[in-house]
Amino acid sequence: MAQRFGGKYSPDPRPEAAAPQDRGSFRGARRTKAGGRVNLLFLAPLPLIWQAFTSAPVVMAQYLAALGLMILAAWLTREGILAQEAYEARKVARRPALPRKIAGAVAMGAGLFVTGLAGHGSIEAVVLGGLGAALHLFAFGLDPLRDKGVDGIDTFQTDRVARAVDEAERHLSAMSQAITRAGDRRLEARVEQFKTTARTLFRTVEEDPRDLTAARKYLSVYLLGARDATIKFADIYGRNRDAQAKADFTALLDDLEGNFAARTEKLLLDDRSDLDIEIEVLRDRLQREGVRPQNDE
Repeated sequence: MAQRFGGKYSPDPRPEAAAPQDRGSFRGARRTKAGGRVNLLFLAPLPLIWQAFTSAPVVMAQYLAALGLMILAAWLTREGILAQEAYEARKVARRPALPRKIAGAVAMGAGLFVTGLAGHGSIEAVVLGGLGAALHLFAFGLDPLRDKGVDGIDTFQTDRVARAVDEAERHLSAMSQAITRAGDRRLEARVEQFKTTARTLFRTVEEDPRDLTAARKYLSVYLLGARDATIKFADIYGRNRDAQAKADFTALLDDLEGNFAARTEKLLLDDRSDLDIEIEVLRDRLQREGVRPQNDE
């Protein structure tokens, strides 16, 4: 869908064309690594199609099997990079259940091994497979193999938080997918801004799983409602560009963002209050035991 470009210095008489205040809609955003080199992995084995259909049936089957293995390796690698980025974005995270990048390296090595068997011999196949797997690991690295930030924390609580955050992230992803149908870049940026605020709340809950009870409605009920509202708005606005619907939706995002930010601030204040209480209790205990700091003279 064609989109009209506009900005602060663009001639556009419509009132809504005024540039919105930049409040950091992409604050903290980072470019994903699941592109570029990973996309080349999907393209690299395609010449095997020509080799397959110009060969004898048995060799053709080998080339097609190699093609499938190498496409599988590319897909596993991309999923592994996305899982690692999600792991790195969180302060408390479990290691991926399946080390996808390592599995991708194994699949790549197997694909090159089968290619070597089809076109050369067993020795060449072993060399190709080994080099392919090693170079794949060198290029894309290993998966996270250890849990992060869970030392001394109740695993039951962290698992509950992880499930709640995963569900909340699915709601945010659905919002992003829905708002693209509206064809409005400013609304897409506005949704990204709300997602940043929501994820700040997620990180706060991950740091202290005890906050999950106070934030559960925000991670489930409110985000579910925001997702449904975004889907309905995108359908309506995509059909008739209803200005009132846009204004109502923007006001809804403002209210949601304000409430999420207020809840995050309250959780942080509660954590600070708990720390102050612990400090006071410790000081009282030290005083009862007659421990006094010595002043340096």
